[in-house]
This record gives sequence, C-alpha cells and structure tokens, in this order.
Amino acid sequence: MDLKEKLVSSFFAFEDGMDLDHPVHEERSHAIKNFETKGFPTKKEEAWKYTSLKGLQKVDFSIFPKHETSLEYKDVKKYFLHEIDTYKIVFVDGVYSSYLSETTHDGVDVCLMSSAFSKPMYQPIIEVYFNKVASKDESLTSLNTAFCKEGAYIYIPKNKMPKKPIQILHLATGKEPALMLQPRNLIVAEDNAEVQIIERHQSLTGNEVFTNSVTEIFAGKDAIIDYYKVQNDEPTASLVDNTYISQKDSSVVRVHTFSLGGKLIRNNLNFYQNGERIDSTLKGVTILGDKQHVDHHTLVHHAQPNCESHQDYKGIFGDSSTGVFNGKIIVDKIAQKTDAFQQNNNILLSDKSTINSKPQLEIFADDVKCSHGCTIGQLDEEALFYLRSRGIPKKEAKALLMYAFANNVLESVRIPELKARINKIIANKLGVRMGFDL
Repeated sequence: MDLKEKLVSSFFAFEDGMDLDHPVHEERSHAIKNFETKGFPTKKEEAWKYTSLKGLQKVDFSIFPKHETSLEYKDVKKYFLHEIDTYKIVFVDGVYSSYLSETTHDGVDVCLMSSAFSKPMYQPIIEVYFNKVASKDESLTSLNTAFCKEGAYIYIPKNKMPKKPIQILHLATGKEPALMLQPRNLIVAEDNAEVQIIERHQSLTGNEVFTNSVTEIFAGKDAIIDYYKVQNDEPTASLVDNTYISQKDSSVVRVHTFSLGGKLIRNNLNFYQNGERIDSTLKGVTILGDKQHVDHHTLVHHAQPNCESHQDYKGIFGDSSTGVFNGKIIVDKIAQKTDAFQQNNNILLSDKSTINSKPQLEIFADDVKCSHGCTIGQLDEEALFYLRSRGIPKKEAKALLMYAFANNVLESVRIPELKARINKIIANKLGVRMGFDL
C-alpha cells in the first residue's frame, strides 16, 4: 500500500472519531475526495517541476502516533525563544502539550483548533474564516483539510494586541520510526489589531518526519501581523508549508522565512490583497549544504489599487544542495498605482549545487511600478581579495562575505531577541565568530 492509499483508507478511521454533524465535516469530506482524485503533486506539474515527493511516498509513515509522549522543558528549551516571555502553543507528535504550553483568553484567544472546532463560543469565527482563503484545489492543502484536527487558533479582536509574542512549536519525538504530521493553524487579526508570531517545526531524533502544514491568516483593516518561520530541522525531516494570507484595507503583513536545515522544504506562500493601501512583505534566507532541497513558491495577488508588495529572498547553496524560487506577482486591471518589488539573489559555493529561479510578473494594469530580478553567482573575488589583504584568512573571509550577503534580510525583524537568535544560527552555519558563544 503506497502513502496515498494509506491516507485515503486512514481517513475513515479518522472520521469515526469526529462529529459527523459538525459543519467542518462536509469540508473534510470534499477535501479527501479531491486528494483521492489528484494524489500527490508530481514533476509533470509546472509548479512542482523541480521538486519531487516520490521518495517520501515510499516511506511507511504512521498517520496517527501510537505512543503517548511527554517532554521536560529543560530538554527542549533551546528550541524556544526563551530569552523573552511569550505565549506558547506546543504540540508533541501532533498532540497538544498543556505542560509545555502557555495559552490565554485574556482579551485575545490563543488556544487550540480542537477547542475552536468543539466549543460553540468559537463557531462564529470558524464559520466565517476556516478554509475560506486556503486553496480547495491544491492536493496537499486538501489532504491537510481532510485530516485537520489540531493546530494553533489565534484570534485577536478589534483594537487588541496580545501582551506577548506567540510561539507555535511542533515537536517530533522520534518514538515512531516514521511519522506524518498535519497541523492546521487559523490566525485572525481583526481591524486595528496587532500580533507577532514565531513558528517552528523540530525533530528531536534522526527518525523520518513528514509535516504537511496549512496556515490561514486574515488581517482586518489597519491590522499588523508579523509572522516568522524558523526552519532549522534535522536532515531526516521534510516539510510542506502552505500559508494563505488575506488582507483588507491598510493592513500590513510581514512574513520572514529562515530555511536553514531539513531534508526537503517546500514553502507555498500566498498573499491576497483584498483592499487598498495594503503592504505585504515576503523575505527569506536559505542556507543549504549536503543534499538538502528548499523550494520557495510565492504569490502576491494585487486585486485593488494603491497597494505595495516587497519580496527579497537570499540563498546560499553548498555541496549538492538544490534551491528553487518561483515568485509570481499578479496585478489585476483595476489595481492601478501598484508598487511591487521582487528580488531573488543566490550564491553557489559548489559546482554540484543548483538553483532554479523564476521570477514572474503578470500585469494587467497600466499605471504601476513593478520590478523583479534574479542573480546567481559566486563570491566576489575582489571583495575576498580585499579582506585577505587585511590579514583575514581565506576561510573566515568567505564566511564574512556570505554572512553580510544574508544578513540584510534580518533588518526588518521586529523582535530583537529573535533577530539575535537567527543571527547566531546563520553565523554558526557559515563559520563566523561574532564575539559570542554559538
């Protein structure tokens, strides 16, 4: 039995434990039918031309964890941003850990999707927002919808801001030989609300893990959302991250993605601008080695006039690693005065490393300011010579140039402690001494 067949047959067992009268049940039923029809994406599809999931489909993943697990905070503290106080929503092998979490209902709701599905007080929000911006056509998003049960539910009412940033942490213990996880997050910031969120998926052993995650984000008028994805997992962990964002008038949403570790990562990041004076920011740093593979697939759809979007992705690829960047900007006919910028810069450190970059513009308006660009090259020999002429050894000089290349993406990170943490991780991967312990 291949993975697709196992998932389809497992859905019936999953369904037995669900409330069949709940409105979400109909969404799940449609979703599993779509996945059964389409199956896993293949390289025959243009959007998946450079990323293959064939290897993952051969692994005998456990769909539901068979072992109950508990973890001590001291054993996983290093994966938290523990330098500051935060709310925490923690899952261990896909199951909520109340021991490691700190949630709240004090003016805002930071809790679980399972609670949101089951409690009547949350039903108005679920009916308005759940599965409303996520693609109903994309097969892996449909698969997640079919099995959606647990994840982070974050609701910020009008004019509110949580007292602390929010961390979402998914831990895989390795108690299963191979485990598939499908978390589902719903994040809603109503008019003039503000929130900062940090998300991380982390394996604790070398056992195989495949995470198929879906996050829906809704930003109301004048809302501000900062979302940070830290992807620095074990070499046996694979992640498909599907994020869908809907913005209303004058909202600001910034997503930073740091892809620094893992076996295979596919980031599908989709922005839909449904109002005027919207600002969307997409920034990323990728640093790979060995045979790692990261694929960034972005979409910004400008559907209304007077909006901005800014994309800046930096990649450093060594050994036999592979990178993919496919960024698309769509400007509708009525979206006049659009200002859209897209840039993808890459450094190849090895003859065996590869980057496939495809920036795209589809512009149907005539009064716009849109630009895109891509660079692929090696380290600047003149800059390298300059550093070496000042007495810096060749290895350290290369590391400093790479650090400077990647570091400017961090300028817009608005949590100083997170900026310092990412700085340390990047410096450590590149072999740069920054005057502190790494």
